[in-house]
Amino acid sequence: MSHPYSDRTAFERLMLLIATLVQYPGVGSAERVERVSEKHHDALIEVQQRLQEVAGKQGIALTACSLPTLRKDLGVLRHWGILEHHMYRWGYYLGTGAMSREELQVALNALYSQARYQRDTAVTKLYERLERRLRSLHLSEQLFYPVRTHIDRAVVYTDPAEMMAQRQYRGTLFEKLEALEESIIQGQAIELFRSRNPYHSGETRYMQVYPLQLVYADIAWYLLHEDCESGHLALSRLDRLSDHFQQIEGKQQNTEQQWQSLQMAHHLLETGWGLFLGTTEEQRLEKLGQLESVKVTVRFFPEVMSFILEGEKRHPAQKIQVGPKGKNGKPDYVDYTVKLPRRSLNEFCYWVCRFMGNTQFISPPELIEKHKKMAQELLTRYTHTWD
Repeated sequence: MSHPYSDRTAFERLMLLIATLVQYPGVGSAERVERVSEKHHDALIEVQQRLQEVAGKQGIALTACSLPTLRKDLGVLRHWGILEHHMYRWGYYLGTGAMSREELQVALNALYSQARYQRDTAVTKLYERLERRLRSLHLSEQLFYPVRTHIDRAVVYTDPAEMMAQRQYRGTLFEKLEALEESIIQGQAIELFRSRNPYHSGETRYMQVYPLQLVYADIAWYLLHEDCESGHLALSRLDRLSDHFQQIEGKQQNTEQQWQSLQMAHHLLETGWGLFLGTTEEQRLEKLGQLESVKVTVRFFPEVMSFILEGEKRHPAQKIQVGPKGKNGKPDYVDYTVKLPRRSLNEFCYWVCRFMGNTQFISPPELIEKHKKMAQELLTRYTHTWD
């Protein structure tokens, strides 16, 4: 009995179909076909079109290329594990090859940035593997050119091997990243130890938490976590946590609980300013919508006004009002107003201080006094004679 694909035409069609899925990852997606406004579309129409294009490039004339025939061919690819058995609602692709070269370049740029500037050791190894694997592509140089990057640099050691080599070993949580990431995925509770605390309390302690996400912000990597008992959400810098790492048996969250906690944490980040997410009680009230926000207004003067006006999406609750024009035809100032939870006032004040003498708090009174005090202390330091 002959094989269904022993016929040369059928075999060539199957090989060309595989080539089509390789060259056009996502082929058949609703967003790629014409008339995407229709609720239903036949993904095979674009597959058929692309298949004919690939055949034409190979100098092969496809005659038996109807939609039912393609549907049968796709079934064969599923049977042999070349395609998965799930529905390809967003287009067909092979294995994990879901990106075009253009999409891959964007992803590689992001990996390069995270590896070089955020100094993520796991991503560094991944990037190096991909670079070796893709070296044979004719466009490898273009693919790996960093068209986009994110240059915020980590100011602390993140690579245990580098710490050892430079005799700077400190035994931080960076030692346990693989186990930490696995715990995040599994929703597994863990015990950690805060070994350093530069804030006024200086408290160091063991803590039992559900790890939710690794976050890079400004100058360092943080762990976003939820306290196992109180549900308190917080961000802790990885280098301030020791390499003590212990899974807690019998404490695990399901994926839905993980997502809910993660979304709540990011809501707190979005409504606040900076990385402090508040106390347990503040979070409880904020979740219930019962925490009253504070209206803050800062006046920015000519030297920095343009920078403030550029930040049209600095915060979702902001308003910028331009002041009256002076003799030069330009505004004398702009008022920046934003509603913030009280937990964020300190970090907002530190942000305002970046602009030095080109700012003035208009409200609330507590920040007016705090800003004045900071200015007075700065003046005192500059007028003090040190022995």
